[in-house]
Amino acid sequence: MKRLKDKVAIITGGASGIGMAQAKLFVAEGAKIVVADLNDGAGRDLVKTLGASSLFVHHDVMSEDSWRDVVAKTSAEFGRVNVLVNNAGVYKPKPFQDTDQALLDLHYRVNVVGTFLGMKSAYPVMIQAGGGAIVNISSGAGMRGYAGMFAYSSSKWMVRGLSKNASLDLATSGIRVNTILPGLIDTPLLGENNSKDYIDGLKALVPAQRLGRPEEVAEAALYLASDASSFVMGAEITVCGGLMA
Repeated sequence: MKRLKDKVAIITGGASGIGMAQAKLFVAEGAKIVVADLNDGAGRDLVKTLGASSLFVHHDVMSEDSWRDVVAKTSAEFGRVNVLVNNAGVYKPKPFQDTDQALLDLHYRVNVVGTFLGMKSAYPVMIQAGGGAIVNISSGAGMRGYAGMFAYSSSKWMVRGLSKNASLDLATSGIRVNTILPGLIDTPLLGENNSKDYIDGLKALVPAQRLGRPEEVAEAALYLASDASSFVMGAEITVCGGLMA
């Protein structure tokens, strides 16, 4: 039996990388999905391949109005919202000494406020649907300090705090909130912001001696989105090849 049969999911940042892998897997497992992303071209191309079980909505996670629009369009197209994956994020690594307020604000607005607005916008319609699952994507950099990633790492620590507290407040409403902490995953975002030599150096630190695949993170999201995790609340799953062990 398909693990997300009759579920409707919103996936932010769903047009590439980990989000795209989640979108493909969720549809394969029976879900109807909304790919919510700023990248119109990639988003529309993806839903063409996924077919009638998917919808693309242009979305800025920093905008409360944009969140209202995504939730409304999802409900209009598919009738409800059962799952939210807060996957969209920004990663522009710089050390503390080179971080200014603008860079800090960008990371906090996208990674932290964007996650908050997503949960805040989706939970009322999830209650109407009888409950649901929220999956927030943090990072291995949100589990320990990383030199050269001041704004990014601190923002991902905050995502963990949001998730823990929201899981307690929403538990009696039948909404489960859990977090995934990916390690070094082979995505466009990683390659765009780091040199090959730097990535190779990081890879050598991973006990598995390789980068993770987006599909491996998607499998963790599938578990947390499905009824198989019905008693899992406030949990954190690392997908890191042993890096966080």
